[in-house]
Amino acid sequence: MKTATIFNILLLLFFFSSCEGKNAESDNKISETTKDSKKVIQVDNKGLSKSTVTIKTVHGNIIFKLYPEQAPITVARIIELTNEGFYDGLTFHRVVPGFVIQGGDPAGDGTGGSGKKLKAEFSKLQHVKGSVAMARAAGDVDSADSQFYIALNTLPHLDGSYTVFGQVIEGLDIVERVQKGDKIISMSFNESGN
Repeated sequence: MKTATIFNILLLLFFFSSCEGKNAESDNKISETTKDSKKVIQVDNKGLSKSTVTIKTVHGNIIFKLYPEQAPITVARIIELTNEGFYDGLTFHRVVPGFVIQGGDPAGDGTGGSGKKLKAEFSKLQHVKGSVAMARAAGDVDSADSQFYIALNTLPHLDGSYTVFGQVIEGLDIVERVQKGDKIISMSFNESGN
């Protein structure tokens, strides 16, 4: 009887301490990038990460935040590839004025990737100017790999059909200056967002 009572008391203490922790985190939501990931990414009330990704180009820096709750698998993979230096030196192989700039292909012609296809993570996020999303093959929704694009305009016809995983917060003017063949000098992930 004493053992059961002690167990119940411990269980209640654990429950209440868990609740207090959740309340303390209400202003700073935390989202896991994947089920297997041990890292967490803090997000704001719009679902955007406090962490940033910086794309260094010859025109200047493009900085975007991530949507780890809406696209956890994609966000985890982009961070992984970025931290490995995968994107460093690759080109923007596709530039369509008023539409998108696209990069992340080691082949440089739209046919290459990192060798790991990602499951599509469609959400209610809309393609607005500066949205960062995954490119994929037209007939295969689960064919996104390492190639991504940045929207140069509002593109409602792409909503719900491509994985939006980020939003440019600084350097939209740089995005508009990117030309076909321009290099991604480097791409880096900043956990603190500073």
